[in-house]
Amino acid sequence: MRVKNLAINQNGFAFDPTTGESFTVNETGRLIVEALANGMDEKQIAHKLAEEYDVQEDEALNDLLDFKERLNLYGLLS
Repeated sequence: MRVKNLAINQNGFAFDPTTGESFTVNETGRLIVEALANGMDEKQIAHKLAEEYDVQEDEALNDLLDFKERLNLYGLLS
C-alpha cells in the first residue's frame, strides 16, 4: 500500500517518494491518510472521524469509503 510511504505535513502536503508525485489533502484527508498508514481499519478510522468532527459513525464511514475510492483511483491503496 503506497499510502504507507507518503510523507505528509500538517498542512496536508503529501509526497510519494516512490513516484515523486505530490498532492494536497484537507485536514480530514490528512487524518485518514495517517490512520491508514498506521494500520487502522475502517471501523477504527470512522470512529476517530466521528469523534473528531462530531458526526455519526455511519456518516463518517461513508465519507471514509468515498475518500478511499479516490485514493484507490490514484493507486495509493494498491
